[in-house]
Amino acid sequence: MSNKPPSPIEKIKTDSHGLRGTIKESLSDTYTGAVRDPDQALVKFHGMYLQDDRDRREVRAAKKLDRLYSFMVRLRIPGGFLTPEQWVAVHHIAGRYSTGVIKITTRQTIQLHGILKKDIKPTLKDFSLVALDSIAACGDVNRNVIVSGNPAESSLHERIYQYARVISQHLLPKTRAYHEIWLDEEHLNPVNEEDPLYQDRYLPRKFKIGIGIPPNNDPDVFANDIGLVAIVEGEKLLGFNVAVGGGLSATHGNAETYPRAASTIGYVDVQDGDDNLLKVLYEIVTIQRDFGNRSDRKLARLKYTLDRMGIPEFKKELTKRCGFALEEERPFAFNRREDVYGWMKDHRGLWHFTVFAENGRVLDDSQQSLKSALLELAEARLCNIQFTANQGLIVASVKPEDKDQVQAILEKHNVVQHLERSSVLRRNSIACVALPTCPLALAEAQRYMPELIDKIDVLMDRHGLQNENIITRMTGCPNGCGRSRLSEIGFVGTAPGRYNLCIGGDHVGTRLNQVFRENINEEEILSALDDLFGDFTKHRQPKEHFGDFAIRQGLVTAA
Repeated sequence: MSNKPPSPIEKIKTDSHGLRGTIKESLSDTYTGAVRDPDQALVKFHGMYLQDDRDRREVRAAKKLDRLYSFMVRLRIPGGFLTPEQWVAVHHIAGRYSTGVIKITTRQTIQLHGILKKDIKPTLKDFSLVALDSIAACGDVNRNVIVSGNPAESSLHERIYQYARVISQHLLPKTRAYHEIWLDEEHLNPVNEEDPLYQDRYLPRKFKIGIGIPPNNDPDVFANDIGLVAIVEGEKLLGFNVAVGGGLSATHGNAETYPRAASTIGYVDVQDGDDNLLKVLYEIVTIQRDFGNRSDRKLARLKYTLDRMGIPEFKKELTKRCGFALEEERPFAFNRREDVYGWMKDHRGLWHFTVFAENGRVLDDSQQSLKSALLELAEARLCNIQFTANQGLIVASVKPEDKDQVQAILEKHNVVQHLERSSVLRRNSIACVALPTCPLALAEAQRYMPELIDKIDVLMDRHGLQNENIITRMTGCPNGCGRSRLSEIGFVGTAPGRYNLCIGGDHVGTRLNQVFRENINEEEILSALDDLFGDFTKHRQPKEHFGDFAIRQGLVTAA
């Protein structure tokens, strides 16, 4: 651990009286749309970020106006499942308090942007009426637990989905501050809220858990602080391989920071119950709590703790805390990690239709009226809603007798047609929010990615690659929210209109890509991809994926 003094946020956490701080006082201050500086750190633990419209900063500054502050609220939805009643509520809450766009995230939940300070409390109260909350969706705690998304892909999906809910609850902070501040529950003495896991320090940095069900690695389990890989024999769940130390964020120009794919450290059996699994997860979190870097937040994720300790020492400490050792990892194989679009039938005879919501944006536009379609389906109680970790959405659990009606509604709103006319590359691309709301963004992402895909599609067609599924992702900065460093082609924003072009990640999400061209503009991106696609067409081996081709040809070095 560092001998340097702790970062200022560490004192904010320990002095916060269980994450209460002065949030109530900040909310009553009508002179600004923001909250006090210390409370900006604390509201993250309540599932929200303070943001402002960066497109309007200069104009407002010229008029000597405060920034146009608002809040992004992110829900905690472990496993990404909503009932139709909950979706109807989300639809109306989004229209009442936010920009109206419902954003599906890469962590299998949704977030709403543009919520004014005066509307945060009504928003969270309305969510609570349908058993939804934003507790621990952000902040230095375990965040939303994600899992393979499509119930039609595995008869074990329901059981493994329940692990997301159990783990989320198991690692939830004990403070009742959220309920007091936002839901007007009676104040409890913090002494009665003793939290042996988080104590009063919480974690040094955010913490993420993902669960994958081979052969589809759709949650990108190796991008997480803890990745669990289900080990299945026939239709029987035996246990989980445990991988630790994943995380894709870095800082441009800071060589001490780096993306990292998680390392598998062993296996936990669950055939006789879940106690050992929950114990392992709990104690990994306590190791990060006690050994993580609290002086430099850029070096505070579990990946740095693991690399500083070394895997043997980390496993030794974990064994000591658990009272038992992990077993040797079990064999498994991933062969893909994308959403499976269109209709699929599950083992119960229910149907599931995966729609295409580009970059996770649910709205009505010239392409499709997806938001209206989902409201019509949910109001008629024709389906559940299931999110994927690829910013996707599944119209789930449709009864056979309702399938034709659901199909007709989807066609009426051009949802089926939009899916059919979208290229393979576009369907499997991801982009983070970036500008104008994200304060960390250096370049565009979700607003620009569709336009760039249009131009890359032309190149793909030129080289006969229109049916090639190349995993492609974009982030507006190097912090990794769009998982660009775990893609076959990744764009990482460096400045307005400029990106690092990264290639060489494998198709199934076990190998990071590497920087191929630095700080290039659109013209340079398209020129580089044109050359790469030409070489790929001429020199690829049978069934070879683009990322593997880039490594074999020595275009970048596998890490």
